[in-house]
Amino acid sequence: MSAAPATEVKPAPPAIEKIKVKVDGREVEVPKLTPDWQGKLAPTTMLQACDIAKKDVPHYCYHPKLPVSGNCRMCLVEFGTPALGPDRKPVMNPDGTPKIAKSPRPAIGCATPISPGMEIYTSTPGVKQMREGVLESLLINHPLDCPICDQAGECKLQEYSVDYGQSASRFVEAKVHKPKAVDLGPRIMLDAERCILCTRCIRFTKDVAGDDALGIVNRGSYNTISTFPGLPFDNNYTLNTVDICPVGALTSKDFRFQMRVWFLKETKSVCTSCATGCNVLISSREEKVYRYTPRDNDAVNASWMCDAGRLNYKWIQREDRLKAVLVRGQKSTWTNALSEIAGKLKQAQVGSVAIIASARQSNEELWLLAKLKATFGAISDSIERTGDADKLLVSADKNPNTNGARLTGICFSEMGINLPKIADGIAKGKIKALIVFGEEVTKHGISAELLGKLDTLIVSDILPNATTAKAHYVLPGCAHAEKRGSFTNMKGRVQKFMQAVQPPGEARAEWDFLHDLVYNVTSKNGFLTIEGLFNEMAKDVPAFNGLTWAGLGDAGVTVKI
Repeated sequence: MSAAPATEVKPAPPAIEKIKVKVDGREVEVPKLTPDWQGKLAPTTMLQACDIAKKDVPHYCYHPKLPVSGNCRMCLVEFGTPALGPDRKPVMNPDGTPKIAKSPRPAIGCATPISPGMEIYTSTPGVKQMREGVLESLLINHPLDCPICDQAGECKLQEYSVDYGQSASRFVEAKVHKPKAVDLGPRIMLDAERCILCTRCIRFTKDVAGDDALGIVNRGSYNTISTFPGLPFDNNYTLNTVDICPVGALTSKDFRFQMRVWFLKETKSVCTSCATGCNVLISSREEKVYRYTPRDNDAVNASWMCDAGRLNYKWIQREDRLKAVLVRGQKSTWTNALSEIAGKLKQAQVGSVAIIASARQSNEELWLLAKLKATFGAISDSIERTGDADKLLVSADKNPNTNGARLTGICFSEMGINLPKIADGIAKGKIKALIVFGEEVTKHGISAELLGKLDTLIVSDILPNATTAKAHYVLPGCAHAEKRGSFTNMKGRVQKFMQAVQPPGEARAEWDFLHDLVYNVTSKNGFLTIEGLFNEMAKDVPAFNGLTWAGLGDAGVTVKI
């Protein structure tokens, strides 16, 4: 008999070397090396040490996901290092502590690495004077029109002027007037007079997006951001420059002057435009979505998202949304429709029901549909969506929850493989009831003529189409911004999304009425909330075992796929 294999022992991760420094008199331990903008380990800087010590150091050009340029000088700090004697050994004070030799010159915190025993001073009179000087210089030619600036409420120049600047300007000469409302490209507008030349947009476009499209032209006070002559600023990541612009220089044409940001409610969610699952904030007011912006998650999208996903929200507010429950073309109620559907499904013979579920539905909804599938021995499938991909964030899989459809059992291998079988079953009269969630099946091999042969066609969707037109039962569903749930992205990361706005009319979250339908058909209950439903699903789906709704947090959890 062969011996049992030895348990593999994984080596312990290397210990993180730490350095002791003092920030404004308080000693802190900080890592000697920290990840840089590319995720590679690099010497920890003064700015990072101050951040660890919870000391705010103002900055404009620095961004943790961009190369360091060190050109705004706003993060200037004073510092000292242990004094060394002629023998190159530390000089000690009478109390036994190392004597600190204060540097006669300040340093920019974003680009200066720390060293053992270093002391950093962020609030000395000298530092305050330097910040006032930098701000005064930045404001010399900057228009003082905060009330009409589209960046008001999100402007670091405005905030730092209040926190660190002088109360009055000494500048009495005429300001340099740079161009306003410069059309840089299809989605970006530039107010050059507001630009402080931090070069964040230039570095992002060149080093992250890989499109060296922006640069600085002219000299001195006439410096301005520009594209190459005759070439518009047009790649799929241009709107990220609006996010990282610390002032009101770069603005989104889509959001420009639409709403003051302090009126907006921000809701944590996930982009549904592809399988990457970028983390986003949905900004809304009075049940209207105004914009998507990226939410930091180093495991998924860092601080970025593509323009196509960012602008993919206007369909949510279309006037032709499905808003009423329809039974054979007539308005009905949820209670009557679900009761009638349950009665018909209970009478269905095994093998006479088919389910087509969209991989744009949440994990919870797909799991509930899988429960119906198991009850009726139904054949099921989902529809594949593919398109162009890139090397940064965009996935070729345009469904946000392909892995969720596979893990919950709606489809096990290649998506769409069962669609011809379903069409053939309808044509031969074997399949008499079809349940469709979120798909326009007439575009995928199941014609309107075939749908007309069904005894029962149950369709849930958000927008009207040829499939809903043929349905015996139309159940109005919700966009992801109108409900809660979770998706599993292409790397197996389970991420939850939260409700930002209310659905229109009688539309309901699909998991909500699917729960009622499953209860009416199977008499199984026990999950009246999304939290309870997710936790119940996690117990049943092997890949999700051990997960809880609360445990997903804001960044999600990766599972094996």
